[in-house]
Amino acid sequence: MAPDKGLVHVIDDDEASRQSLAFLLQTAKIDVRTHASAAVFLDQLPDLSACCIVTDVRMPGLSGIDLLRRLRELNIAAPVIVMTGHGDVPLAVEAMKIGAADFFEKPFDDEALLVSVRSALQQREGEKKRDIERAEIDSRIAALSNRERDVLTGLVAGRANKQIAYDLGISPRTVEIYRANLMNKMQAGSLSELVRMALVAGVLGPS
Repeated sequence: MAPDKGLVHVIDDDEASRQSLAFLLQTAKIDVRTHASAAVFLDQLPDLSACCIVTDVRMPGLSGIDLLRRLRELNIAAPVIVMTGHGDVPLAVEAMKIGAADFFEKPFDDEALLVSVRSALQQREGEKKRDIERAEIDSRIAALSNRERDVLTGLVAGRANKQIAYDLGISPRTVEIYRANLMNKMQAGSLSELVRMALVAGVLGPS
């Protein structure tokens, strides 16, 4: 069985709990890295793409709540699963309001936690793929000339070549040339693919 894509960062000041959770994840073929405190985690701040964080809510120094607030300040969108002790449900509710993806009260059901972790990893992996795709599309659009961008905007608005030519004050044949050039630069195999790329990048034609 191959490891699940992504990485889980476990943050807990209790070494026994930390190692127990790491063992559970590793047994389930999920890559894991442990951290003794939120402060240590933030100081090292690893690459958080395609990962999720599982953290205890009560810790000396920076708590799980503090960690969530700090991640939000840093615009880090990694899913965070919070572990709480008995009677800490109000803290869990506060964590969810700040942006936690899920919470579990200790002792928790191992399989339920694994389901939550896998769901968070799949969500993050999808977001990472979308980010990569958008960056690639933005790079291609940046390589277009101003006139090619004008033609692209017309195409996304659903205008025919003749209408685009009229709007830009150029000939339909010239529009065809610009259209062929931008299809090539955007690496689009069809008009529908080109329009989808433009929409992903937020290029909208005039109404």
